[in-house]
Amino acid sequence: MSELSPLITDLALILVVAGALSLLFKWLKQPVVLAYIVAGILLSFYISKTNPEHENIEIWADIGIIFLLFGLGLEFSFKKLLKVGPTALIATIFIVVSMIGLGYFTGICFGWSHMTSLFLGAMLCMSSTMIIIKVFEDLHLSNKSFAGIVLGVLIIEDLVAVLLMVLLSTVAVSRQFEGTEMLFSIFKLIAFLLFWFLLGTYLIPTFLRKMKPFLNDETLLILSLAFCLGMVYLATRAGFSSALGAFIMGSMLAETLDSERIEHMILPIKNFFGAIFFVSVGMMIQVTSLGEFIVPILIISLVVILGQMFFATTGVLLAGQNLRTAVSSGFSLTQIGEFSYIIGSLGLSLGVIEESLYQIIVSASVITIFTTPYMMKLAEPTNLFLERALPESWQNFLNKDASGAQPVNQNNLWRKFLKSVITSTIIYYLICIIIVFFLLRYGAPLVQEFLPGFKGNLLSAAVILLLISPFLRTIIVKQDQSAEFLRLWRTNKGHRGPLIFTIVLRVLLCAGLIMYVFFRLFHTHFVIALTLALIIMILFLTSRRLRNQTIKMERRFKENLNEKEAYEESKKPISQGFTNHLLERDLHLSDFLIQPHYLIVGKSLKEFKFRQVYGVNVVKIIRGDTKINIPNGDERIYPNDRLIVLGTDKQMEVFEKRIEERKKEYANIKEKEKPAENVCLRQILVEPDSYLVGKNIKTSCLQENYECLVVGIERNNSSLLNPGLDLTFEAGDIIWLVGEDRNIKKLKNL
Repeated sequence: MSELSPLITDLALILVVAGALSLLFKWLKQPVVLAYIVAGILLSFYISKTNPEHENIEIWADIGIIFLLFGLGLEFSFKKLLKVGPTALIATIFIVVSMIGLGYFTGICFGWSHMTSLFLGAMLCMSSTMIIIKVFEDLHLSNKSFAGIVLGVLIIEDLVAVLLMVLLSTVAVSRQFEGTEMLFSIFKLIAFLLFWFLLGTYLIPTFLRKMKPFLNDETLLILSLAFCLGMVYLATRAGFSSALGAFIMGSMLAETLDSERIEHMILPIKNFFGAIFFVSVGMMIQVTSLGEFIVPILIISLVVILGQMFFATTGVLLAGQNLRTAVSSGFSLTQIGEFSYIIGSLGLSLGVIEESLYQIIVSASVITIFTTPYMMKLAEPTNLFLERALPESWQNFLNKDASGAQPVNQNNLWRKFLKSVITSTIIYYLICIIIVFFLLRYGAPLVQEFLPGFKGNLLSAAVILLLISPFLRTIIVKQDQSAEFLRLWRTNKGHRGPLIFTIVLRVLLCAGLIMYVFFRLFHTHFVIALTLALIIMILFLTSRRLRNQTIKMERRFKENLNEKEAYEESKKPISQGFTNHLLERDLHLSDFLIQPHYLIVGKSLKEFKFRQVYGVNVVKIIRGDTKINIPNGDERIYPNDRLIVLGTDKQMEVFEKRIEERKKEYANIKEKEKPAENVCLRQILVEPDSYLVGKNIKTSCLQENYECLVVGIERNNSSLLNPGLDLTFEAGDIIWLVGEDRNIKKLKNL
């Protein structure tokens, strides 16, 4: 008799326990992540770490991390990182640095090693994206202005977590803080991210567009998983973790038009393997030994809650937001997130942290996740208390202009020009460095195997120069054709000297890179290398073919980069730029779907007095495919209209509360009403003494008085369907009626 593989039996056991507990936790209205962790704790009694079966679960957990990070990458998108604004960036940097410091200090106080304390700080600075989004939905906070700031912080924290994983790996392996090694690791990570982001953006959207006729759901799913696991392989070959590779590929696919479709298809896989990962997290907890760690667990839980409350609130305040927004944001981030488990797993695999720390972190995470909804609810009473307790001068200082709008001199062309030059030069030059580094390190030796000596080096140099030529040309020429450069050149002759200096500096940078290639491959004299570099750059600048190719490449890259954004922007009722501008000023837009029973149905904007009574403004009405921008006061509201309303949090609360009151009134009325009976088909016999005898269908008023419809008559063994209104009823007729049963019974009784 054949036996099942232990891999399958372990998986079955995991799913049975996790499935049962997930139903229980759903019934208790608790996050399902906690159910998986508790399932892991229960399974730890059955499967010990010394059992070979535990290795099978670790394999499933490794796969779970890959798909969990791939799913997070699909939700991440590097473009989102550029849109979260300075508020989220400043707040996140302050939170991460402060919480790492607080966690490190806490670990040292417990007597733990410097490395363990550093990992503790890294685990405490990450909040939970999953839990926060779930609680926002449950508490109806997603439309609040502070929710956008919190989600922006979470986006940046995801990227910081990836950076921390790489940096902590470097520190853990070297066992010391070497500045050179750390800088090289940071450069290597940035180069890897930039290279694959640019290459992926240039190739993947174009590939998906061309393959679109062949991409059904099945093919697209297989292709997406192939991309994911392929990047996992490349990341591990480059010395990074598999989780980083999965995250990068997810973020690249997030920029494509098919991202939502991929995310929808990958969701069951992500949930499946993610559940296994969280079960494996729970299995690391040994309940029997938790008693000796109860003090660290409670202290660390308190450190996370109080630390995030204080540092997140302070960080948002420092970013220029008002006190109410800062407190609401700070109270939302008071939990330990999923990335903390991954960082903990990394520390365990590298052997630099104790297993007890992992148990403490997971246990503290469970506590902080349970308290998250209550902390969010506590934000409003805290705001009210601070408004009463703080002196007016303090409130005025803390609630200073939170618009985030700093005075900017629009005529400062130098500032705009230099910003554009520096940004483009750094990006393109870094791409060139990456190409040169990889080809000199891996490509040139490979060429030498087939074509040794001078010829092989010449071929390698030609390939390198050919690949970097578009980027070098862009560095030198691109910004010199910008509107800022031309305006500075024409308006004041005194600007021409500094402008020429920027050109010379860029030329020297490009020449230096070309010279480096010659030095490495040919060991040429400095003067010869410089002369050849200048000649090659002149050829780059005068080549019409290279110019056209560069323009074509840049246009294709921009189209691929912006295709999803352009598509989404065309579907939005309000442009993203306008929305961001409002969020910076404590205003935001909310979308209200008007139900047929709402109080405002049938009224004009003038009659309902949106601005006078509620302080909000209706900026757009969406009615089917019709969009009415800035509607006038005579415009009426109809059922199923979507109103795009502008206002502050308080104004929206008043407006929404009024609508909800009407909704409750309607619900109470509907409860009192008896449901309408079903319509049925019945027959009645016309007795000789019936009042119907001698009357026709019209004069009998069956439809008016009894809401019944005559659909047929049987007379003298013959049937007549849909008789005319002038047909006279006779004794013995059988009438077929359609109507409610109770009305037909009344008619029979007559």
